[in-house]
Amino acid sequence: MRFKLFLTLLLMLAISIGCFADQQDSSARNQHVEVSMRMIGHQVLLSSGDSTSRVLPIEKDENKFRIRFENEFSFHPDNLAAVVDSVIHATGIASEYIVQLLTCETDEVVHSYEVGTTNDVLACRGRSQPKGCYYLQITILDSKLHEPELTSTETDQNALIEYAEPLQLIAILLLVVLVLGGVIAFLSNRNKESDTNPDVIKLGEYRFNRRTMELILGEERIELTSKECDLLHLLYEYVNDTVERDTILRMVWNDEGDYVGRTLDVFISKLRKKLEADSKIRIANIRGVGYKLIIDA
Repeated sequence: MRFKLFLTLLLMLAISIGCFADQQDSSARNQHVEVSMRMIGHQVLLSSGDSTSRVLPIEKDENKFRIRFENEFSFHPDNLAAVVDSVIHATGIASEYIVQLLTCETDEVVHSYEVGTTNDVLACRGRSQPKGCYYLQITILDSKLHEPELTSTETDQNALIEYAEPLQLIAILLLVVLVLGGVIAFLSNRNKESDTNPDVIKLGEYRFNRRTMELILGEERIELTSKECDLLHLLYEYVNDTVERDTILRMVWNDEGDYVGRTLDVFISKLRKKLEADSKIRIANIRGVGYKLIIDA
């Protein structure tokens, strides 16, 4: 039981660390792509002679990114392609993508081209487009980041990151060891309770505390009445042996009347209900004789 719990905790911790790392990577990539898209929008405006109007917030729909502009502008397809391709190459956000320029009112595609597939396709090349309200839609076809060429400074920074990563891994492993060590210590101390506390009896997966009159199963505490407590303790003293009804009535109720005899059956049913979580424990009715507490090995 402890080993299974240990493995479960270890798995949960590993999954949590993995999910956190994935979330961090995904968040960092999304931010990188969004900044790249804003850079594309800024360069497109500059190439059209506009250095003052704003690039509106980037819209994202799965692998599609829409770049909208504050003011109208005109463009030349060759210049537009050069600007977009240069930024995408520099930032390394994709190697396969589709670029489309659409009208704001009708979403009509006035210019488009495709890069990185079997044959690059460039439509309407060489034809300048009149001034109008356009927005740019870039669809990334691959999710792999392609590393741009690094300067010597960037190489030194990467070397520092590579050196820091093992230290982070060691810190994570130390944290794992500390957490698991605490869990093992907690479980060990909890299980030792039955050995050091004379009021605590181990019943299969349960612990039976006579002083507090409760059954303990993991973190769950099940309250017992005084009679349930006395009855369970008596059956435990004769575990796997039959205890006669007369003996139970005398020891627990000091009465052998019919009413108390019926009450015994009710109390047996209540105890069975409270012990039902462990299939290795059962209270058997020995017809015509009494009851037997059975705990399978």
